[in-house]
Amino acid sequence: MLRTGLNDLKDIFILPDPTANSEPSWFGFLLTLREKSLFTRNEIVSYLEGKGIQTRMLFAGNLLKHPCFDEMKTAKVGYRVVGKLKNTDMIMNQTFWLGVYPGMTEEMISFMIEKIRRYVL
Repeated sequence: MLRTGLNDLKDIFILPDPTANSEPSWFGFLLTLREKSLFTRNEIVSYLEGKGIQTRMLFAGNLLKHPCFDEMKTAKVGYRVVGKLKNTDMIMNQTFWLGVYPGMTEEMISFMIEKIRRYVL
């Protein structure tokens, strides 16, 4: 229902697609802002959290930009980089989870859809 309710916002978000012939039980609903968005991830996350909709950042993205890799980068050993890591930077800066679980009611999901739509449109 959440995917269906946001489907027409594909020009704003990259929406998750379930694997063919599957019926996933999402524990989180991943949204990624498209590059030309008129707002930032932090702005929409702040808005949603203020409306009682829980969000989380995706731990991933460009791990080379995390402090735990500083020592390896200094030593220049123990890892390699292939390409410019454009997609990992995008995930790090533009992706977030909406908290969902199988027990959510239609009313709860409709509330999320309405608040997201109100913010982006």
